[in-house]
Amino acid sequence: MALTAIGAVLAPVSPVFAADPPRADLRADVNRDGRVDATGATDTAGEDSWSPRTGAVFLPNIDDDTKRCAVTGPNGRPLPDAKLAACNDAADTKVNGSGDAADLARVRSVPMTDLPTTATGRLKVVAGGNKTRVFVKRSSGWTWVTAGTRLSAAELRSGLEFGVEGTDVIRDSAVWDGRAVIRLTVTSGGNSASDDVTLRVAPLLTHHHLQNAQQLMVTKVRGSDDYARRQQAFVKGLAAEVRSAGINKPLLTFDKYDDIWAQDFVEPGYVSMAGPGGSRQAMRVMLRSAQPDRAAGRELFEKLRGNGVGVVQVSGVRDSEEATLNSMGNLETIPPYTHNGRSFPAGRIIMGERKDSGSKPAKAMRTLLKSQGFQDPLLLDTSWLHVGHVDEFVQFLPADTPRGWKIAIADPEAGLRLLREAQAAGHGRTRMFSVPGSPGMPAPKETIDQALASRWLVSDNTMAAKRIKANLEVLQRETGATDAEVVRVPALYTRGTQEGERGERMPRLTRMGAGKVPDVVREYGQQQELARHADRAGAAPETVMTSAYVPGAVNGIVLGGGRYLAPRQWGPVIGGKDIFTSAVNTAYTGAGMKVSYLDDWYTYHLGQGEVHCGTNTLRDASGAWWKP
Repeated sequence: MALTAIGAVLAPVSPVFAADPPRADLRADVNRDGRVDATGATDTAGEDSWSPRTGAVFLPNIDDDTKRCAVTGPNGRPLPDAKLAACNDAADTKVNGSGDAADLARVRSVPMTDLPTTATGRLKVVAGGNKTRVFVKRSSGWTWVTAGTRLSAAELRSGLEFGVEGTDVIRDSAVWDGRAVIRLTVTSGGNSASDDVTLRVAPLLTHHHLQNAQQLMVTKVRGSDDYARRQQAFVKGLAAEVRSAGINKPLLTFDKYDDIWAQDFVEPGYVSMAGPGGSRQAMRVMLRSAQPDRAAGRELFEKLRGNGVGVVQVSGVRDSEEATLNSMGNLETIPPYTHNGRSFPAGRIIMGERKDSGSKPAKAMRTLLKSQGFQDPLLLDTSWLHVGHVDEFVQFLPADTPRGWKIAIADPEAGLRLLREAQAAGHGRTRMFSVPGSPGMPAPKETIDQALASRWLVSDNTMAAKRIKANLEVLQRETGATDAEVVRVPALYTRGTQEGERGERMPRLTRMGAGKVPDVVREYGQQQELARHADRAGAAPETVMTSAYVPGAVNGIVLGGGRYLAPRQWGPVIGGKDIFTSAVNTAYTGAGMKVSYLDDWYTYHLGQGEVHCGTNTLRDASGAWWKP
C-alpha cells in the first residue's frame, strides 16, 4: 500500500534514499520578500494558510503584454463588449512575451538530490484550479502544466521552478475567494508523498490620495464647434497645470467617443505582488463602470489595455439599478487608517446611495469590490444630489497629521455666510458670478441680493448642509477623524443649474450619463414639481436634488506634492477679489495645499460636474498593500 504524507515541510533538507518514501517539499514566497527560499526555512511557516499580512500572492494576469488582443472582428467591425473583455494574457495557455514571465508568481520544489531515476512527479492545483494556471520552466521555456505533465527524476533532483497566474480577479468571494492550493506529488519505489502550498490572487485595489499622481487622463472632444473649442482649451489648460505640478508624463487623452466625463466611465486600480529585490510587480487595472450602454468604456480596451495594463468590466448589471450611481465619480477612496479594531492598510472605498429611494450602485460591482477583502465599501447618502456622486461634496487631502490625511468637506453654511457678509457690507448689488459671457452663452446676471432672495437658495443649502453633516458624522465615526482633521470648503448648491434657469445652454453631455440630456431635464422637472408641492404644504423641500451653484471646489484634483487643482470659482468680485476664491484658498492653504484654478464653467460646470469629473488620475502603485 502506498504511503502518503500531506503537508510535509522540511528545513533543512535531509537526503532522500530510494528505500525510504520520498519527501516532497514545495515552497512559495510566503513572507513576500520577492524570492522563494528553497534552501532555508524563511518560507516554510504558514505555507498552508493565508492572511492579509503573510502568505504567497499571485497576479490575475489580465494585461496584454504583446498587444495581441483584437478590437475588431474579421469583418472590421468593432467586437462586442464581451469579446473585448474575454481577451488577455491569461486567456490562453502561453507565456506571452518576455514581460509576461514577470507576472508569474514563482513556486519552487526543494531539490531531492538522491532521488532514483525511476521516480516521477506531478503538480496539480487542488483548489482554485478553474481560476489558476501553472507553468513549469524547462530548457525550452515555460510549459503549461496539465494533468498529463510528468516531472522527471532529473528535474526533481535539480529542483523545479513553476510560474503561477490567475485567469481573473475575484468577482464574488462566495464563488471563489481567490485562494489556490498547489500540490506536488512525488512517487518512488511504490511510495508517494505530497506537499501543498497556498497562494491567493492579489486584490484589485483602488487608489487613494496619499499615492502620488503620475499621469492624468482626460477626454479631448473632436470637432470645431464652440463647445469643442472650449473643451480643447480646457485640455490645454489642464496640461499646463499638470506640468506646473511636476508631473512629467503627458496627458493620456480619450478621443474616440466624446464622453467628457473621464472620471465616470473608469476607476483606475491596481494589483501587485512582491518582486525581485524587494520591489513590486504591479499591474494597472482599469475598472470599467457598471454602465453597459456607456460606449466610452470600450476605449479602455481599445487604447489602454497593453503591457502592464488590464481592464475589468462587471456583468449582470440590472436595468433597475440607477445608472448615475454606477459612474466612478461615485467611487472614492479613504486613505489608509486603523480605527476601532479595523484596519484598512490600502484605504477604504466610499460610494453614494440614494437612501430616500433605496437605490444603490450595481450589486455586481459592490460584490466585486467587497470580495477583494481589503477596502470594504462604505455607503454614504447622496439622495440630495441630482447626479448623486460622492465626489460632489467630499475628498481626502494628504496632511501632516498622525493618520496622514484630512477630510475636505463642502460647507454650504460657509457659502451662505460669504454672501450674507457681502450683503451686510453693502455689496448686495454685486453680480453673483463674474464669469464673462460669450457668443450664444450670456453671462449670469443675478446679484447677491437676488440670490439670497431666491425662493430656493437658502432652503436648498440648509438642506444640503444637513445632509453633508450626516455624512461627515458617518465618516468620522468610521475613521476616527476629529473635527481638527476636517477641512471645511465654502460651497453652494442649487436646483437651478439646469437648462434655461439662467439662460445658459448645457454642455452636449450631462454628467447623468453620456447623451441622456432629455432624461435629465425630464427628471429635473419632476423634482421641481415635488418641491413645489412640498412648499405649498409648508414642508421643507427634502426631496429636491441639487447640484453645485458656485463651481464645487472640493470637486477638484489632488495632484500631489502639496498641489491642488480646483475649478475656477467665478464668484462675486469685491475690492478686486473673488470672495469665493479667497475663501477656498484659505481653506486649502490652511491644510498645507497650494491651490491653482482651471476654468470649467462652460465645459463641465453647466453639465453638473467640475474639473475632477472631467479627468482621471493614474497614481503610484509601488507601495505594499499588505504593510500597515
